[in-house]
Amino acid sequence: MLTRRAFALIALTFPLAARLYAQEGTIKLRDLYNKDLSFSELAISLEGKRIFVDGFMAPPLKAESDFFVLTKKPMAVCPFCESSADWPDDILAIYTKRTVKVTPFNVKILVHGVLELGDMTDPDTGFVSRVRIVDAKYK
Repeated sequence: MLTRRAFALIALTFPLAARLYAQEGTIKLRDLYNKDLSFSELAISLEGKRIFVDGFMAPPLKAESDFFVLTKKPMAVCPFCESSADWPDDILAIYTKRTVKVTPFNVKILVHGVLELGDMTDPDTGFVSRVRIVDAKYK
């Protein structure tokens, strides 16, 4: 029989355990590529699986979008509006089911969703990605 005390303990510790698991199971952007920019063994093994990645939301390409770019470090300007010399080499395209609620560029977020590998051109923006997370949620 589940007592009130046991239920309260489970209810209070479950969110904490879920957050700790998410932090421990978080993939780093650099872990998705080898030095020659080919996909890492880790990325290949996780393709099609739900993963956690943290980083910073780059300023979006357009308003009312279901797409944003996750970067390793905060970027106050759109990474696509600068010269190619300023182009980040550690970005990840993120596709959500809902319109993106923009977060400040300097606030770290945790994203989870399904990892996809391979070239894809976004039909709305023309953005080309080699790796992305789809069906994503973030906080």
